[in-house]
Amino acid sequence: MRSFENRVDAGRRLAERLAGREWSDAVVLGLPRGGVPVAAEVAAALGAPLDVLIVRKVGVPWHPELAMAAVGEEGAVVRNDEVIRASGVSRADLAMREDGQRAEVQRCATLFRGDRVPVPLAGRTAIIVDDGIATGATVRAACAIARARDAARVVVAVPVAAPEVIAQLPDADEVVCLSAPDEFMAVGMHYVDFRQTSDDEVIALMSQER
Repeated sequence: MRSFENRVDAGRRLAERLAGREWSDAVVLGLPRGGVPVAAEVAAALGAPLDVLIVRKVGVPWHPELAMAAVGEEGAVVRNDEVIRASGVSRADLAMREDGQRAEVQRCATLFRGDRVPVPLAGRTAIIVDDGIATGATVRAACAIARARDAARVVVAVPVAAPEVIAQLPDADEVVCLSAPDEFMAVGMHYVDFRQTSDDEVIALMSQER
């Protein structure tokens, strides 16, 4: 059974889980693209500012959704050594693919924020939101960015995740996850509507923060 109608539904239900706690110092950070519609609902419900953390998955060549690494702002990089070994991708090929995604990080930062600077995280709680976690590479890179920006506390909040990843996510001070089913296979399997979020949708959501 699919747990969520779409990302908006997932965001509203995630916000319900987070409600009732003190989040006055929080900044909600969506991971583009799919995490931003979820994060927008959370930010609106908590009355917190919304920003993006730009992280790009470096996928296995023949299985792009399977992350062998992730790169992001502030020079963040996280590698999944087990996936890299299993894929047989050479060190040179991995470096080339990481460089390609770093260029995309810069493009997305300009596209989604425009001329705005990132919302300051120093001394605040960073709530990192994605539409789900499969391997954990992208969310770990996002945690590294939040730490580099001096967040006092890092909370990862997601609708669904692989249980083995949630159990081993030391990069966050707290993890809030609505569903971690044993039969987890892919994030999209837990949504009725998991169509790709477009750049324009992210830009529209972020423009409401201006």
